[in-house]
Amino acid sequence: MIAIENLNQYYGQSHTLRDLTLDIPEGECTVVMGRNGVGKTTLLQSIMGINRIASGSIKLAGRNIEQHSVERRPTLGLGYVPQGRQIFPLLSVQENLEIGLPMRPRGQRQVPDYIFELFPVIKAMLGRRGGDLSGGQQQQLAIARALVIDPQVLLLDEPTEGIQPNVVAEIADIIRKLNKEMGLTVVLVEQKLPFARKLADRFCILDRGQTVAQGTMDALSGDLVRDYLTV
Repeated sequence: MIAIENLNQYYGQSHTLRDLTLDIPEGECTVVMGRNGVGKTTLLQSIMGINRIASGSIKLAGRNIEQHSVERRPTLGLGYVPQGRQIFPLLSVQENLEIGLPMRPRGQRQVPDYIFELFPVIKAMLGRRGGDLSGGQQQQLAIARALVIDPQVLLLDEPTEGIQPNVVAEIADIIRKLNKEMGLTVVLVEQKLPFARKLADRFCILDRGQTVAQGTMDALSGDLVRDYLTV
């Protein structure tokens, strides 16, 4: 579904992503892991076009997308849930959801019904301001907002960060349903190994902006966890 080859990205003089190569199969959940500062968020932002890349290629379903603008990429089928949620606190829940409607085809610019089936708590709070929701509710809103465009691929950047355990379990169930039952390709940046093992089919480990290991989850050995994931 997504093929990344020899991706290089810089922040000023800092070489953040270094010849990074990664294959994300269609219909699977791929978890991107690594210690803080190794380039996980930068990778997702580069896929979305938020960060300009210096070289390399990003293909979505065989189509090069690296020349497309950040505004164009959601229309190609990319949904993005950023780290920290980044909802609009002064807008209502309804207005937050409607942000993505211009990305949908004309005549279909309404929030899909299945989103309210996935997130009943969101449906009950449509008139409330986004900033009045709890952290877990804001995270659910951020995921729902990304789904409004009916993406082919959902990119999630640490969706469990700062969320209480019972809501983490709810979010895991939603991601599993989206991936396993609805066939959505999921790319998950996650620090919590048990959460990742529960959801992911494949893993990619980054270190200093490079892919140091990738494969199926049963190949995620104790040595890799010790060398690249344990703080």
